[in-house]
Amino acid sequence: MRLVDGAGSRIAVHTVDGPAARARVVLLHGTGGTAATWDVVAADLARDRTVHAVDLRGHGASEWPGTYSVDLMAADLAALLPQLGTDLDVIGHSLGGLVAARTIARGAPVRRLVLEDVGVLHPRPPATPDRPDGSLDFDWAVVEQVRPEIDSPAEHWPATFSDLTVPTLVVGGGPSSFVPRDHLAELVGLLPHGSLVTLDTGHEVHATAPGDFLAAVRAFLDGSLS
Repeated sequence: MRLVDGAGSRIAVHTVDGPAARARVVLLHGTGGTAATWDVVAADLARDRTVHAVDLRGHGASEWPGTYSVDLMAADLAALLPQLGTDLDVIGHSLGGLVAARTIARGAPVRRLVLEDVGVLHPRPPATPDRPDGSLDFDWAVVEQVRPEIDSPAEHWPATFSDLTVPTLVVGGGPSSFVPRDHLAELVGLLPHGSLVTLDTGHEVHATAPGDFLAAVRAFLDGSLS
């Protein structure tokens, strides 16, 4: 693990070195997760490429500065990506997918993008959960500050998704996920080069069915699934 400068926050990057023949992969977790949620996926992908699993600000071994938003995390990622190489694929789950989309739509150079159970955001009744008891692997202020952005999304999101000109695979979690399937379909309709794969796993697709997730992701990253 190493700490890399983001946009005013030090970001932890957990690297698994692999052969250099293919593009490197950057993995971004969801709210309350850490790079460790990708361990199974990272180990498999590292058989034939280098993998960088990132702790978003306020999570895991990254700094917990106390101030959080999707755009701040996107600024961190924009500062981070050039330090990881020039030929990069990005996989983002949930919040990590939103952060990736915001970063790449603003021009960050990426080869391919995977959005795991990410749909177009629509307003919904605010429902910030209560903080769990005990110590956490992330700063609870992330939930307090970012959840309102998800409940009352900014107007830029449709345009942000439309600005993703890189090939993009959306992996949905099926009917057992809380992300509505029509929001996933709406996202794919906005993407200039988007495709959808659905796995009936619930929201945590890569954790629940890593084999199926990896099969779809590998086919997409290696070009056999466009």
